[in-house]
Amino acid sequence: MDFGGGDEIRFERIGLAGVVTLTRPAALNALTHRMIKALTAALEAWRTDAGIALVLIKAEGRAFSAGGDLMLVYNADRNNPPLDFFADEYRLNAMIDAYPKPYVALIDGIVMGGGVGISFHGSHRVLTENAVFAMPEVGIGFFPDVGGSRLLPDLGGSFGMYLGLTGNRIRYGDALWSGLANYTMKAEYQLGLIERLAETGQPDLALREVFSPARRETDEAKLQAIAHHFGRSSLQEIVGSLKAAASKDEFAAKTLSTMRTRSPTSLHVAFKEITLGAGKSMAECMRMEFRILNRMLAGHDFYEGIRAAIVDKDGAPRWDPPTLEDIEAADIDRYFAPLDRRELAL
Repeated sequence: MDFGGGDEIRFERIGLAGVVTLTRPAALNALTHRMIKALTAALEAWRTDAGIALVLIKAEGRAFSAGGDLMLVYNADRNNPPLDFFADEYRLNAMIDAYPKPYVALIDGIVMGGGVGISFHGSHRVLTENAVFAMPEVGIGFFPDVGGSRLLPDLGGSFGMYLGLTGNRIRYGDALWSGLANYTMKAEYQLGLIERLAETGQPDLALREVFSPARRETDEAKLQAIAHHFGRSSLQEIVGSLKAAASKDEFAAKTLSTMRTRSPTSLHVAFKEITLGAGKSMAECMRMEFRILNRMLAGHDFYEGIRAAIVDKDGAPRWDPPTLEDIEAADIDRYFAPLDRRELAL
């Protein structure tokens, strides 16, 4: 089946399943505009195809998808950034969230950024012991997009705020415990699962057969610390709480040290985005994120973060402004202001 994805993404009809496979393993299945358009076209076609009972998305290699193709953005004309790429991506994320058929994401490796957007908004999020989840955007001067403002607020104990503000990675047990995943399984049973999905067209039936509950990796003491520190009503209070505990608590000290390496602007934006997202629909979240995106691509930190992490690889980004205290509330409010005629159309 050809929906215009070339050799970057494959589409097959296997029994009752429409099967999508990301096929850029050497690039950790980073999403390109071509892949986004092709997946959108496939989902549109399969929506009304009576012969397809469910959609299954999986990937080749050691990553499900490590995110979007950041160098595409970095190398673009700064006066004419690739807004169409993000607009199409965000519309795809919203489509998956509202998709009328079961959408099964089988994640057997790294899943970050854009990879999260095409998997965790689906009805069935299945992780193996090889899965690693993160929304690391604040570390490159960006923000948890692709519906991060929809996913992260729903995680109990302020776990989503913690993930968004640190960019820290979690494994499949924490993903299951937090509600990001709704099934975990052993990687060795993937082929059998795919066969059962194709045969039955009933994801819950097939997944119950392979479900292997994963133990939570984060212990109770750390969960309590996360709830204590990250449940505060402002970013300043979160940082203050961590500072107060850092001298006698290793978790607080390490978490504070991590956050100090992140873009101050990104931390402010992420805190507000996750806070506001708690009361918004998916469509509202995507419009909010598109507003933020437009301002991020017109700013400094995103390009500096990519330079430090990917281009020069010196790991020493020069954020501007350089500290949390240098940023006023009005500076952050501008990221969320309406775009008028340029609002995201869904």
